[in-house]
Amino acid sequence: MFVGFARTYYIKWMFAAPSLPSLFHLHGALFTASMLLFMIQACLVATRRTWVHRRLGIVGGLLVMPMVASGLSVAITAARGEGPVSSAVARGEFVLASPDLPPLVAMVIPLTSVLLFALFAGAGLVYRRRPDVHKRLMVLATIAMLPPALGRALSAVVGASHPALFFGATMLFLVAIGIHDWRTSGRVHQVSLWGGLFLAVSLPARLAIGNTDMWLIFADWLTR
Repeated sequence: MFVGFARTYYIKWMFAAPSLPSLFHLHGALFTASMLLFMIQACLVATRRTWVHRRLGIVGGLLVMPMVASGLSVAITAARGEGPVSSAVARGEFVLASPDLPPLVAMVIPLTSVLLFALFAGAGLVYRRRPDVHKRLMVLATIAMLPPALGRALSAVVGASHPALFFGATMLFLVAIGIHDWRTSGRVHQVSLWGGLFLAVSLPARLAIGNTDMWLIFADWLTR
């Protein structure tokens, strides 16, 4: 996340990046807070301070809806070419998915990321009393947020931003969950298996959906 958004958010002053509208600042702050909270929560469980973990979980629950609202708003605003997006395109930077994708097609990627995050995070909160289920759902929710950041990071580091690259990078995180499950219990947990497959299938499916006439009509209506 830091590498992907360094040039346009975290250390933007070092790259003479344009100023950001308040919506983008709010979005960046919410998603950064969520990632930091995820890391803190994992450390708390690892050090057996579960009572603190449970109390901080209330903060995480309160973050979900504002994150979803800001994520959807930013995706739509970006597809319109508003905010910092148009200037980023002019500089040839990664914006939504790939410079080769039209904005309305590319919008399906961040929108799906936000909706999948909401789905996994919401389920994680529902199953918070089932640690084996809860922690995997929260990991999947975090992975669901990664494609936009991974795409920008790959663009910054290797100069490539094709969707296949950052979808493949996202898949590595899903494979890591399966390996962890196998090494610790001798099997892949059902949540890891089916949730991971659902997330994996959604990656190429986004581009397939984004190129349909139905999606383009919906996206055009959404951005008006």
